[in-house]
Amino acid sequence: MFLRRLKIESVTAAGERRLCPVQWIDNFAMRNFTNDAIFDDTLPVGDGLLEAGFRVPLDGLRDAMQDWFRRKGYLKPTETLSVQEIPR
Repeated sequence: MFLRRLKIESVTAAGERRLCPVQWIDNFAMRNFTNDAIFDDTLPVGDGLLEAGFRVPLDGLRDAMQDWFRRKGYLKPTETLSVQEIPR
């Protein structure tokens, strides 16, 4: 089920990239705030790393995580989130 490995980074307005702490990713993955079962196919595995199934849309995941991270105060209003699939 978790065949894709994703890299999750916060990106500042200056373009500086930082891996998101696993605690942020886990906080998102443990909450069903989206009411979308598709995000059940995710598994946090480390700082900046999330494994996911093929059903998980990257754009939708990025938008939902970015929204959640902003609401939790993890991301500043000027920061964005980058979600990229990386080779296994």
